[in-house]
Amino acid sequence: MTRDPAATAASGRTSTSAVFGAPCWVSLMTRDLRAAHDFYGAVLGWEFRPARLGEEFSVALSGGKPIAGMGALASAFHVAVAWTPYFAVQDADATAARIRERSGTVAVGPVAFVLGRGALAADRDGAVFGIWEGELPAGWEMWRAVAPAWVRLHTRDAFEAAIFYGEVLEWACGRPGCCEVEYEGDEVVLRSGGHAVARLSSGALEQAPDPAIRPRWQVHFPVSDVEARVTAALQHGGTVIAHEPGVQATLRDPDGGIFTLTAPGSAEPRPA
Repeated sequence: MTRDPAATAASGRTSTSAVFGAPCWVSLMTRDLRAAHDFYGAVLGWEFRPARLGEEFSVALSGGKPIAGMGALASAFHVAVAWTPYFAVQDADATAARIRERSGTVAVGPVAFVLGRGALAADRDGAVFGIWEGELPAGWEMWRAVAPAWVRLHTRDAFEAAIFYGEVLEWACGRPGCCEVEYEGDEVVLRSGGHAVARLSSGALEQAPDPAIRPRWQVHFPVSDVEARVTAALQHGGTVIAHEPGVQATLRDPDGGIFTLTAPGSAEPRPA
C-alpha cells in the first residue's frame, strides 16, 4: 500500500512520491556494523548515529550532514556485502512486480520498516539496486543539495538498461516530477529536477572474474584529497581496485564493499 504523501509532508520529511524514479539514498549492506564504522570513520572521517529503521542500521554523517546508510544485514539476507543505491518509488509492490515482469530479480522484500518499505533487486544483467517507498531520512533535502554521493551504472549495454529501468522506475513517463533521460555520446544521463543524478555507461562483462568489471551500480563519494583517503584505506585493511592518481580511486573495504572516491571539481562521477 502506498503511504500517504500528505501525512509524510506533515511530519516534515520528504516522501518518495515527490521524487519517484530518482536515486534517493545509498547504503552499505555489511556483516559487521561496528567494523564498518571503524573503517569508514578512519578513511572518510564519518561519524554515525542510530537510524530509525532499527538497531542494525545507522546513518553516516559528515559535518553533521547525512551521507549514507549502513545496515548489518548481509548475513541475515544472504546477500553480498555491497554499496547499493536506492531509488524512490510510489508503490514498492507494483515496482517489484514490474521488475519481475521484465526478467529482473527481487531478492529481498518488499520488507516493512518504520519509515516505509524497501526491497533489494537486480536487473537483467545482475546489477543490484534497491527500491524504497515511504519517508526519506531526516535531512534528505540537504543530502540532495550537497550531493555527497553519486551513482553510475556500469553495464553491458547502457541503452538497453535505460529501457529496463525506465519501465520499472517510470523514468520519462510524462507525469509531473518524473525523471528525464538524455543521451550524451555513449552514455545515458538521468536528470531529476534538472540535475544529473545518475549515469549509465556500457562496457561491463557479465562473466568477468573481476567483480569490478561485471555489471554493477557504482557509488561515488566526492572527497577533497583522494590520495590521503587511499592511504588511509590501505592502512585500515582496504584494497585498491583502480586508481587514477589525484582524480579518483575505486576501493574495497575489509568486508568486500566496493566504492569510488572522486576528486573535487568533478560535478558527476567519472567512469572507473
